[in-house]
Amino acid sequence: MSEIITVGFDLAKNVFQVHEAEAAGRAVLRQKLRRDQQFFGQLPACVVAMEACGGAHFWGREIGKLGHEVRPIPPAYVKPFVKRQKNDAADAEAICEAAMRPTMRFVPVKSEETQGAAMVFRVRELLIRQRTQAINALRGHLAEFGQIVPQGAPDATRLIAIVEDPDGILPADAIPTLKTLIAALAHLEAEIRKLDAEIARRAKENDVARRLMTVPGIGALIATAIAALAPPPETFRKARDFAAWLGLTPRQHSTGKQRLGATTRTGERSLRRLLIIGANNVVIKRNVHKEAQPGTWLGSLLLRKPPMLVRVALANKMARMVWALMARGGICQSPVAAA
Repeated sequence: MSEIITVGFDLAKNVFQVHEAEAAGRAVLRQKLRRDQQFFGQLPACVVAMEACGGAHFWGREIGKLGHEVRPIPPAYVKPFVKRQKNDAADAEAICEAAMRPTMRFVPVKSEETQGAAMVFRVRELLIRQRTQAINALRGHLAEFGQIVPQGAPDATRLIAIVEDPDGILPADAIPTLKTLIAALAHLEAEIRKLDAEIARRAKENDVARRLMTVPGIGALIATAIAALAPPPETFRKARDFAAWLGLTPRQHSTGKQRLGATTRTGERSLRRLLIIGANNVVIKRNVHKEAQPGTWLGSLLLRKPPMLVRVALANKMARMVWALMARGGICQSPVAAA
C-alpha cells in the first residue's frame, strides 16, 4: 500500500468522510467513518486537513494528540476544489487537494482555554441581540396604542414608564403581557452587566489587553476581545495582513489598472465591528483626542473625506497598531501634530 501523506477529513455530526492521498496526489483510500470508530490512531503520522467549521478545533486537538499534523482550512478556500457534484466524498477530496497546495493558508488550532475565553463575547452578543428584540417588541406593541418612542436602548426606560404608569391609557388586558417583556428585558440587562464586569476583570489581568488599551479608541471590551479572538500575531507576515483578515482593506477587482472597492468584510466580524465602533468614538470625541487634532493624520483626513470612510480608515490603522503591539510589544505613543 502506498504511503499516506495527506488525509482530507470532512466533518459532520455522526458520519464523517475521509480521503487519503499519497505524495503525488493519487487517491489511496476513500472511507466513511462513524463517530465512535477508531481510525486515526492506526495511521502513521501524516497531515490531516479539515474545514475550519463547527467542531474543527475539537477534532484538531484530538487528532493532534495522536501525532498527526492538523491543518484546518477556511471553507472558502476549499470550495474551488469541489468538482461538479457536491457530497461528502467530493468535499473530503477537495479538502485533501486544497491542503496539498504549497500556497494554501491554514487556521491555527485553538486550545480549550482560548475557546473558553472567547465564549463570553459570543454570549454577550447573543444577549444584546435578545435585548434589542425585546425593546423593539415593546416599542411595536405600544405603537399600536398610539405611544411612540424613539429607537435605541437609552429610550427603553420611557417604554417601561408608559407600561407602569397607573394612569396610562393602555388596556388592562395588555399590561400583564407587556410586563412580561419588561421582566425579560431587566433579566437581560442584569446578565449583560455581569458579563461586562467579567470582561473588565479580564482586561486588568491580561498584559496584552492592558497594552492594547493604550491605543486611542480601544477600551477594555475591545482589548479583551482582540486578546481572546485574534490569532497569534506570528500567523500574519505584516500588519496589513492582519487588517485584511479583519476585512478592513479595500476589495480589489483589477486587471492592469488597480481598482479598489469597498472593504472586503471578511474574517472576524465581531472584531471588525468593535474596531469601527472604537474609531467612531475617537471621531465623535475628536476635541479631546490628541490624535484627531488639526495637523495630525486623522485631523487632516476629517477635513477631506466622508465621515464613514474616515471611521473605517481609522479602524484599519488601529488594527495595524494592534498587530504591532502584539508582535513587538510596547505601548502606543501619541502622534505629534505637524507644525
